[in-house]
Amino acid sequence: MIVPTYLPYYVVAGSMSVMATILFGLSSALRNDGWVAHERAAAVRVATIIIIGWFLLAITLASIDAYRGTAEHIPTIQYGIFIPILIGGYSIWRSPRLARIINAVPQPWLIGVQLYRALGAIFLVLYATGKLPGLFAWPAGLGDVLVGVLAPVIAIAYARAPHKNADLVSTWNLFGLADLVSAVTMGLLTSPSPFQLFAFDLPNELVSRFPLVLIPVFLVPVSVLLHLASLTKLHRDGLRENTCHEISQASV
Repeated sequence: MIVPTYLPYYVVAGSMSVMATILFGLSSALRNDGWVAHERAAAVRVATIIIIGWFLLAITLASIDAYRGTAEHIPTIQYGIFIPILIGGYSIWRSPRLARIINAVPQPWLIGVQLYRALGAIFLVLYATGKLPGLFAWPAGLGDVLVGVLAPVIAIAYARAPHKNADLVSTWNLFGLADLVSAVTMGLLTSPSPFQLFAFDLPNELVSRFPLVLIPVFLVPVSVLLHLASLTKLHRDGLRENTCHEISQASV
């Protein structure tokens, strides 16, 4: 299948914008949290190396068709999706330094930054032009657009009333994760591989080829980790508030 000429610009430029936004937001959050200059610079430098290195590795592997699926071979795209999620998720859970960073980043920013998920509208465009099967494009495209459009709404609601809207944040995060699980599942089931069950008349070939494969192997893990960071921060803030409340009650 011929890759549309506009697609590399759309996906690569979109991914680079996401990276720039995340790194700028991280730097601003650490500054506002009072981190000293050398600590802030070190944290941002490490984050920059990790995210840019990961992106370049994803581009390299995608360019040599490392993720391209065929009906005869077990797919490899799942490694590009799940390995970064497992590493990042473990770090969010266990790393004290990352816990400090998450504590410094405002919850509304962790939510609002996922406005970029609206870029998933590209799936609907590709479906309309006969490049993707509807069984994948409709849930993936509509789900991403809905999560992205709601992101700033949920962020503003939480900023105005954190206690009142904590459950709303949890619901949005869980919906966003469910959308990603659905998209990855339908991507696997509609793409050429021994696991393909649907869309044999129009196999989902583009999703495992450069540049569209950068969405599942880069932007999907980034989105999952942002959701996990948001839920983790929500949980830790709740525990902290409960502890403070118990201490104040005990001192009365």
